[in-house]
Amino acid sequence: MKKIYSVIAFCLLTFSACNVLDVEDLGNYGPENVWNDEKLASAYLTDLYAKVLPSWPRDGGNSDECIGILGKDAVQTNNGSFKYWPYSNIRSINVLLQKIENGTIPQNQKNVIKGQALFLRAYLYFKTVMYHGGVPIIKEPQSITDDLLVKRNSTAECFDFILEDLNQAQTFLPERFSGNNYGRIDQCVVASFKGKVLLYKASPQFNSANPYDNSFWEAAFLANKEALELLDKSGLGLLDSYTAVFETKKHKEAILPVIFSNPSKTNGRGEDAVRPLSESKNATGGDQPIWSFVESFPMKDGRKPGESDKYTYNVQSFWKNRDPRLEATVVWNGAVYELSGKTGRRQYTTPNIANSLDAFGPNIQGEWHQRTGLYCKKGIMEQLPSTQVTLNDVDWLEIRYAEVLFNYAEAANERGKTEVGYDVLKKIRKRAGIEAGADDLYGLKSNMTREEMRMALLDEKRIEFCFEGHRFWDLRRHRMLHTYLNGMHKFGVLATVNGNISPAEAMAKAAKYELIPEDFVYEIKDLIFQNPKGESAMWTPESYYFFPISKGEIEKNPNLEQNKDWGGNFNPQL
Repeated sequence: MKKIYSVIAFCLLTFSACNVLDVEDLGNYGPENVWNDEKLASAYLTDLYAKVLPSWPRDGGNSDECIGILGKDAVQTNNGSFKYWPYSNIRSINVLLQKIENGTIPQNQKNVIKGQALFLRAYLYFKTVMYHGGVPIIKEPQSITDDLLVKRNSTAECFDFILEDLNQAQTFLPERFSGNNYGRIDQCVVASFKGKVLLYKASPQFNSANPYDNSFWEAAFLANKEALELLDKSGLGLLDSYTAVFETKKHKEAILPVIFSNPSKTNGRGEDAVRPLSESKNATGGDQPIWSFVESFPMKDGRKPGESDKYTYNVQSFWKNRDPRLEATVVWNGAVYELSGKTGRRQYTTPNIANSLDAFGPNIQGEWHQRTGLYCKKGIMEQLPSTQVTLNDVDWLEIRYAEVLFNYAEAANERGKTEVGYDVLKKIRKRAGIEAGADDLYGLKSNMTREEMRMALLDEKRIEFCFEGHRFWDLRRHRMLHTYLNGMHKFGVLATVNGNISPAEAMAKAAKYELIPEDFVYEIKDLIFQNPKGESAMWTPESYYFFPISKGEIEKNPNLEQNKDWGGNFNPQL
């Protein structure tokens, strides 16, 4: 607790409402005084926000979104991959919850601070349970030097604890923060997150013996229904434009935004790792889409490629007449991509035409880069010059309205209410710009069964939330990793200049951005050819539905039992 006042500086990074600049001589405010001053306590809380809430994920390589192979050795008990053990942050939250009770801050202000802290603790515990199943429940701050020789609580006990924190937080918080407090946790955030927690609790991940007919689905349905009613009452909802979701700030779809602001807090997107390297710096390769992801987008009438009566599909013109979200998300060879303020700039990926840093399948100085021939532009600030790509300050939306819609539709469908699924899918597709059609079904199959609607929702969410860190975890909670991903090869798109254009003419046209996508021939290629020393296929066995507790944590605390699929006896299911 020494020098606790030092966390105040973090306040200025996120919430302008936490203005502590008018506090005289911060160095005189020791730990005993923090809980007597609302500004200092709020600054401590803001530091917790910064430590607990994430930024933009780049984990699409673990699923069927982008380049990357989750190999056979990716998850081990003795490595750091897929481990989550946030007890240092939990301790800091427990300090707040304990110490603030003895402070002289007015009770109503205490409650608002406590409500946010309770949510953050619930958030940490939920994420830990999502990774590992039941973990030790610690409600009191223990000394940093203490050995936490505690046993794991059951998964059921952990869910109860998480929901207890969320229910209490709900009573302490206002319905919706706004103005200078925009971005703080309020009732809308808590209700939305509670719906997600209960969706997971009901999911096949935790109920493999009875995945879709267990009694938990009713609670998930009611919680998400109540959350949507609260959001609608508070004026939240879908934006009219899909592209505006990450191109504007402080809008009605943002339920829990993690705020970025140049110059104080930037590069949450990691744009320097996502852009083509010719218009970036340091590194690239993040979030490069793969061919199966491109194929997952429907045609403009909502039908799958090759199944539309209105729009013909051909690999040689795969970008034409597609769901508008494809163009909003993916950059293909010859597409306009005006990075660094270069008007009319087109992105090329053809070897000997494209900048060698961007070309499909190059071996640069002996390094295999595994380019897919496709790039992602979601969350990218195209106007930034390459020297300033780390100044990206696009907010990360940890929870947005569309997610709550999907959670509601999923839970409703498992309660036999497929009509809710239709209603949600039609709203999402209408906003995307898909045509309604004569039947007003936006390309959806009529009279879907519960099983068909389940898959329709997952397929739609794959598109709507691409590169937002949902796909791997959605497949995992449905226990579909081993059926969807295990053994999967990934493919990219090689573009070759049409034989009617000479190499010299092609180079000259490309230099002036005159080569268009139709000037190329496209070939779908297995990406393993680019790096023959790498893994060739995805590895997602059933043991991945609960990741192991780190061997190091178990060695420090022999009372921790390992999960049953990883050499122990602990059952992480309900």
